[in-house]
This record gives sequence, C-alpha cells and structure tokens, in this order.
Amino acid sequence: MDDKGSVGKISVSSDSVSTLNSEDFVLVSRLGDETPSSTNNGSDDEKTGLKVISEEGVSFKIVGNGSEQQLQRELEDVLMDPSVADAGLGSEARMSNLGASDHGVLLNTASPVPAGTDPLSSPPPKLEMVLPVQTAQESELNERSYRADESSSEGSPCSPIPDEDSVVFSQLTYLGCASVNAPRSEVEALRMMSILRGQCQLPLDVTLSVPGVSEGTVRLLDPHNNTEIANYPIYKILFCVRGHDGTPESDCFAFTESHHNAEIFRIHVFRCQIREAVSRILYSFATAFRRSAKKILLSSQLNAPLTPDSDLFTFTVSLEIREDDGKGTFSAVAKDKDKQSFKLRAGLDKKIVIYVQQTSNKELAIERCFGLLLSPGRNVKNSDMHLLDLESMGKSSDGKSYIITGSWNPNTPQFQAVNEETPKDKFMYMTTAVDLVITEVEEPVRFLLETRVRVCSPNDRLFWPFGKRSYTETFYLKLRQMERKERKSPSSDTLYEVVSLESETEREKRKTSASPSILPSGPSTMAPSPPEDDEEEDNDEPLLSGSGDVSKECAEKILETWGDLLSKWHMNLAVRPRQLPALVRSGIPEALRGEVWQLLAGCHNNDHLVEEYRTLITKESPQDSAITRDINRTFPAHDYFKDTGGDGQDSLYKICKAYSVYDQEIGYCQGQSFLAAVLLLHMPEEQAFSVLVKIMFDYGLRDLFKQNFEDLHCKFFQLERLMQEYIPDLYNHFLNVGLEAHMYASQWFLTLFTAKFPLYMVFHIIDLLLCEGISVIFNVALALLKTSKDDLLQTDFEGALKFFRVPVPKRYRSEENAKKLMELACSMKISQKKLKKFEKEYHTIREQQEQQEAPIERYERENRRLQEANMRLEQENDDLAHELVSSKIALRKDLDNAEEKADALNKELLLTKQKLIDSEDEKRRLEEESAQLKEMCRRELDKSESEIKKNGSIIGEYKQICSQLSERLEKQQTATRGELEKIRSKVENCEKCSSLFNKEGRVRTAVTTTPADGTEETDEEKEGLKNQLREMELELAQTKLQLVEAECKIQDLEHHLGLALNEVQAAKKTWFNRTLNSIKTVTGTQGKETT
Repeated sequence: MDDKGSVGKISVSSDSVSTLNSEDFVLVSRLGDETPSSTNNGSDDEKTGLKVISEEGVSFKIVGNGSEQQLQRELEDVLMDPSVADAGLGSEARMSNLGASDHGVLLNTASPVPAGTDPLSSPPPKLEMVLPVQTAQESELNERSYRADESSSEGSPCSPIPDEDSVVFSQLTYLGCASVNAPRSEVEALRMMSILRGQCQLPLDVTLSVPGVSEGTVRLLDPHNNTEIANYPIYKILFCVRGHDGTPESDCFAFTESHHNAEIFRIHVFRCQIREAVSRILYSFATAFRRSAKKILLSSQLNAPLTPDSDLFTFTVSLEIREDDGKGTFSAVAKDKDKQSFKLRAGLDKKIVIYVQQTSNKELAIERCFGLLLSPGRNVKNSDMHLLDLESMGKSSDGKSYIITGSWNPNTPQFQAVNEETPKDKFMYMTTAVDLVITEVEEPVRFLLETRVRVCSPNDRLFWPFGKRSYTETFYLKLRQMERKERKSPSSDTLYEVVSLESETEREKRKTSASPSILPSGPSTMAPSPPEDDEEEDNDEPLLSGSGDVSKECAEKILETWGDLLSKWHMNLAVRPRQLPALVRSGIPEALRGEVWQLLAGCHNNDHLVEEYRTLITKESPQDSAITRDINRTFPAHDYFKDTGGDGQDSLYKICKAYSVYDQEIGYCQGQSFLAAVLLLHMPEEQAFSVLVKIMFDYGLRDLFKQNFEDLHCKFFQLERLMQEYIPDLYNHFLNVGLEAHMYASQWFLTLFTAKFPLYMVFHIIDLLLCEGISVIFNVALALLKTSKDDLLQTDFEGALKFFRVPVPKRYRSEENAKKLMELACSMKISQKKLKKFEKEYHTIREQQEQQEAPIERYERENRRLQEANMRLEQENDDLAHELVSSKIALRKDLDNAEEKADALNKELLLTKQKLIDSEDEKRRLEEESAQLKEMCRRELDKSESEIKKNGSIIGEYKQICSQLSERLEKQQTATRGELEKIRSKVENCEKCSSLFNKEGRVRTAVTTTPADGTEETDEEKEGLKNQLREMELELAQTKLQLVEAECKIQDLEHHLGLALNEVQAAKKTWFNRTLNSIKTVTGTQGKETT
C-alpha cells in the first residue's frame, strides 16, 4: 500500500494522533463538530485518521485523498514548527539537533553488539531519547555515527524495513491500563488519564519502543535488562493522546488498543519524566501510523557530498492567497477557470503564503526573510511596493521548502485597486515580492511574482475543484564565488555574489523575442493528431471502467445560477427548489456534484450513519474475499483506483465491507463497488457510504437483489414492453434473434451504467437518478437502444452482444455524444403509471406460471427459500447472542469499574469530611481571633477619638487666644492713635509748642531767638513740654513693645497650630487608621442591623 494521503510529519504542538488499522489520516479541529464541505476525505470528531490540534486552537480539516505532496502543501503553514523545522525524522526514524529549541530533544543511536557476534546479523540500531540538548558539533557527530551504523546494518534498498527499526524512549513510567467504551474519544482518554495518574500507587519504570512502520509493534521493555514486558501491534492501536498544557497531565500520554478481536478497548497511560519529550513520542506514533513503510535510502546517497555542478541555482517559488472564511480560519482562494488568475473577494482580510524550494545544485540555507511586499499592477517600481506584516517563516514538514506567511489588509488605501470589484470579463495584475537573506550569498535576493487577479463581491459563492490553488514560478539564480580579498567577511568558507536572477517567464519571453525564426512552422512539424473515436471503435477490446476525463470547467453564468439555488436550498433543506430538475437535466457542475448529490439523497444530517460507518469498518465481513476480488477490477482506468493497495482501493474496500455488514440481508453484491467508486470520487468515505445507503434503500436499488432478483426481472419485462411501444422494429428483431433484456441490460440496472460507460455519462446518469429516481434507467436504456437501433438491426445474436459490450460504451467517450444521448433520454416521457401497469402485467404472468408449475417443484422452491431465510435468521441469532454475551461482559466490567469508582469516591468522601471538620475548627479559631482583633481595634479607635478631641480643643483655645490678643492689640493701637492725635492737635493749637515741633511731631533743629525779657517763662514751658514729651515717648515705646510681644505669641500659636494639624493629617493617612475606619464602619453597620 503506497503512502498517498498519509501525513508523514506533525508539529510538536499536536495533542492527539489517531488511526484505524493504519488507514486514512485526517486533520480535524479540536471541537470537531463541523462537517467539511470542501475536503475530499474528511469527517468530524473521532474521525478515522490523524488528528492534529495546534496550541493556538487552529482548526482545520483536510483529508488525504490525494497525493502526499498536495496534502503537505495544504498543511505546511500549520504543521511548521521552528522547534522541529530541522528535524529529519523520516522512514529511518531519526532526529538531528534542534538548534532553535529551548528544550530540544536528541535521538542518538544505541546499537550495542555483543562480542563475538556478526554485526550484520545483529538487529539494526535503535534510537534513544537523551536530554539535555547537545551542542551542534556533538549532534553532527552523532548523526554521522548513526548513518555509518545504519549503512553497515542496512540490507538491500528494496528490502522491507524490519520491525526493530524503531525509536526507543526511556525515563518513562507506566501508570496502568483500563477499559474504555469510546477508544477514539479524546475526552474519555483524558478522563482515564487523570484517573490513572491520580490513583496509581505502584508506578512501573519502562522503556517504550515505537516502530517506524505500520507493520511494526510497540514494545514495553524493562529498563534494567531490556527484556520485553508487553507488545502491541501498530494495527491494533487506535488512538494516541497527550495531556493538555497547564494541567497535571501535561507530562502524560496514552494510547488505546483493540483487545481480543476488537471487542474490548483498553487505554494504556504513561508519564514522561521529561515533559518536552511527550510531543516527540506522539511524533513517532504518527510516523508509525503511516500505511506503508518507505524505502530506506542508501547511506551513500544520504552522505553524498553536495557540490555545485555549475554557478546556476534553481528555485521554485509558489504563491498562495488565503482569505478569511468567517470561521476563524483562512482558506485558499479559488482560481479562475483559465487557471491563471486568483479570484478574490473584496473587503476580506487575507494572507500571503510564499513557498520557496531549491531544486538544483548545492543547497543554500535561507537565513531569514526581511520583507514581504505587495503592490497592484505589474512592472512596478521598488518604491511602489508596500510592506506586509510578516507573521512567520520556517521550514515545511518535509524540510524541503521554506514557508513565509504575511498578513494583508486590503482595506488600506494603498491596496484600494485590488479591493474594488472588477468587471466579469476583465482582470488586473498584482505583484508580490519576497526578500530573502541567504547565508552564503553576500547580498539579499528578491523573488518577484506577477499574477493576475479578479475581485468579486464578498457575498459571491465561489466554486473551485480540488486542484492546485497556487501560482508557481521557477527562478534561475546565477552566482559567482567570491575571492577572499573581495569578501566583506573573509572568515567564511564560501561566499557568492549575485550575477543574475531570471524567472522562467522572463527567460521564455527573451527566447521568443530573440529568435522567433526557430518556432516550428509548416505541416512537417505538426504533431500527429490523436485518432478519432470512430477509428478506435474498430478495436475489439472493451472500454475499461473508469475511463474518460471529466472537465471541471464551467461557465460563469451556470455557476452563479447554481450558487443562487444552493443558497436558497440551504435555507430550507426539506424542500427542493422548483428550478432544480431543469438544472439537473443539464448536468450538475463537476465541482458541485459532491455537495449536490448529498443534498439530493437527503444526507445533510447523516451523523448517525457516519458514526455507524466507523463502527462497521472494524467488524469482519463474511464476503471479504469477494470484495477483495472485485476491488482490483473496479475502475482500473482511473488513477485513483488503479494502484493495488492504494488510497482509492483502500477506501473502496472499506465502504463495500461496511455495507456488507450494514445490510446483512443483501450483503455485498457484485457491481456495488462501481457505484461506491463513483461516489468516492466526489466525497469522503463517510459521506459516500451514507449516499450509497440512501440509494440502496430509499431509491429501491437493493430491491433488485432481493428474492432471487425478482424485481430485476420485473425491470427487464418493463424495458421490453417499453421497447415494444417506442422501438417496435428493434423489439421484433431481438425476438427473432432470441436476445432477451437480461442478456445485455443486467449491468445497466445493477450498476446504474457505472461499470462500462465513460465517467462523464456515468456522472450525468447519477445526477438524474438522485433527482428523479431509478426510473431514469429506462430513459437512458431506451435512448441507448434508439441511437444504436440502425447498427443493432444489422447484427445477429452474437454480434448484438458484442456490440453492447464494445462499441456502445466507446461511442460516448466524447462529451458531445454523451450530451446528445442524455438530452434524448431527458426528452423521453415515461410515466410512472405506465410502469406500474407493466409491473402488474409481469406479476400476473408470474402468478400464472406458478399456478401451471408442478406443486412439488413449487414446494421445493419455497422450501429452499425458507431454508435460506432460516439459515439467515440463525446466523442473525448467533450474532445477537454473541453481541449479548459481549455486552454482558462489557457491562460486568463497567460495573466493576463503577464499584471501584464508588470505593474511591467513598474514600474521597471520608477525606473530605475530615477536611470539613478541620476547616470548621480553623474557622472557629479565626472567628475568636477576629473578635479579639475587633475589640483591640475598638479600644484603639476610642483612644484615637479622644486624642483627636483633645487636639481639637487645644486648637480651639489657641484660636480663641489669638483672636483675643488681636482684638486687644487693635484696641490699644486705636487708643494710642487717638491720644497722639489729641497731643498733635494741642501742640498745633499752642503757639509756643508749634514753634518747637513740626507737623510730624518732631523737635525743630533751628529755633529763632526771642527777646530777653521772656527768657525765664520760655525755659519753664520748654522743660514742662520736654517732660510731657518724654512720658509720651516712653508710653509709645511700651505700647510698641507690647505689640511686638503679641505678634510673637501669635506666630508661636500659629506654629503650634500647624504642627497639630500636620499630626492630625498624618494620623488619618496611616494604614492602621484606615483599618480602624473600615472596622468602625463594619461594626457600626452591624450595630444598626442589631438595633
């Protein structure tokens, strides 16, 4: 079985990995409750496949129904993790140094060979996890030694990989196992992990060996002597999960396995002493879950020196544009029908993803990306480019290419040109550039991509096939090795400078413009045309089933019409739109068939069938050999089904097996595989199984296989009666040559024309069948007979059979012939009333034949039928009895588990009660302490209040004294001024005094002489006045002294007042005061409530 569709690598952030018997792998979201609409093999939660959940919650669903390269391209932006970007874990199951990781993990070889033994006969080297991370030089030496050991123990490159080629993880602890009912439920697994981790009392130290291929076995080893404790084949392991980050189980992982023929499911839980190694263990399980082992490369090829053959380096650069899909994720945009232009929707946030891969010459390491630029138009200047926000850069999961992701907001003014709707018949150009720093190249390198885009309304419904959605360009980088004297950093070993950088498009333009004369011209250079269909009809080889290419191209108007119809239909899925039959008669667009078929069949709510399918494929089918035999003969001409053991045959086998178990009355009948293959080409396994069940039951196809094909013979009779009515001459000719309808029309009814006819015609027939019912087979059969009437009238019995087998299917390989045939079939009106009439005629004839038949033969036939029914019922009874016993065993185990859980819960209850008693004691103690603290706080509060009152009274007294002194001083000043005014007025009125004093009251210096006779009187008066003046001056000095003393007292009081206010303010700001206030508030509130 090849490796298509499998996922070879996952990121370290993966939370769980699941598989089902090493089958399909699917990426699903963490919640997993949405059904994928544009995937090719997906499903919802507990999907059979690989489940990858990023730590950031990124959800996505992609199904591996194509090639590994396509799947990896879809996943590279999510699966890329810098801590594992350089990891080289392939089919050899080895890892190199994780240079950028803080907690890296190294896998070093450990291959001890006992003395005296042949190293070639010893098992291949095992890999063991070692921490801490070694240096880059040490890891390089380890990897070289590993490759040397690998090359010495490796046999033929085409020989299968032995089971011992595995990864060994040490420092693990086995916590135990338990039975589970839902082996693929992450919730159930995490719950059991938590229980076992908490209840494990005797953990067991083990070493875990995980194989690198699906044919291997997971082994538990004793770490002391490497003896095997237990083993679990990979095909029995169903699910692997790790504990979530931030929980006690973050260092644990577990896997579930089917025990005793898938009747019992067990989960095994482990704890890893090195938490960072849990992701590596899941990585190894993902590698082992792949369907087939890859061939080991020769060590000589691995270690071959990479030296440049020339100075030309080739790079492949791909551009992918993703838009916000409204669900929290970004989906790749559609490509227009010419496959040359991206179809964008206006106003939606976008992401630009660039893939850079070197395809020739010595590998150059890209150090970093320092610019992701975009601009409308082409041939733009560097100054017109606009820088985007760079989100991430790293290597892809296979380590071959670099992925650069940037966010693009088209609503900014500089991108207005590519955010406005363009006319339907026009397009515009957009230029994207990425600037890279290459380690060995002196200057940065810019790769420029010019693409065509069309902008449509954000409400438009976009359709596209499951094909390439990226634009790829090849670049030729010509470098020249620089000499040491030219280098800026002479210490480096090799350094190149860029000579030229040219894209494939530029090269082709240059060649075309330089030498137009070398283009081929004339009839001699024309390639031979392929033979016409009429020429190939002469070949006697019948047309292989699955032949013909179905184009996914469709006119824009048709897609718009279907888009409007589907939008209305999704509003009310219970009622089909009126215009639906007319559109279906013209053919459903290939890109929409998967969705429309499910809606027509009524499978829009088929969760129960999906869940049942996952259970059915785990059961054994009694018709397994017949299914396996028919799988190889189904659609051998189609690429998806032609490979033995490939993805297509694998999925087809599972669907046929599941239906044979689901419908035990009919089981698997030859021809069902063709119908299942047609459905698989348009939808995932689960949905294909659901539509197959609907066609078999609701459309009456299974009735054709019941009661010894009685209903099928009725259909043959109806067809012959229709021929008698519509094509009487051909009916008579068949009567003459003895050709009956069952000889040529059996496959038409049993396989619905899917076995021999080209796919374009087959798909159109299924369109009509799901829309109008199984009666359209009569329309198509009559149209085939009518168009081939002239040829059939010329044939005999053998010639007619050969004509039906070979020329008829080949005639409709061209779409034009097939369209004409389907138009003719749709134009023929065959009423259900007429078919009912023919059915009654058939049953009447059968009853007459049975009455004419001998009673013994009739009774024998009835006896055989009853015996077959009895055997079938006995088988069903045995199955039911087996299921009953199994259910009883499971219930007994569940009961035991419940009892164990009850005991554990009782223990927990007792512990909880003891903790409750302790908590109550602690509560009482704390309440007493709280009461004491409240009392102490109340005392302190009263003391503080008294101090505050005392300080307030002191302040009041200070204020009162100050006011009294101020009033007294003002009164004294007023009195002093009044007395001075009186004295001044007296002095002015006195003639003698006025001559001695001036107006200011000072003694005049110059005194005029007076007559001699008045000298004595003047002296006496002067003395009296001087005495009075001295007294007044003395009194004035005393008054001033009292004033100064009063002012000093006022200043002193103000100073004391300020200090008191500061102390009060500081006391209010202390934490103790705030605490007292809060307690006072609480106690006051409680006091009010008590009152």
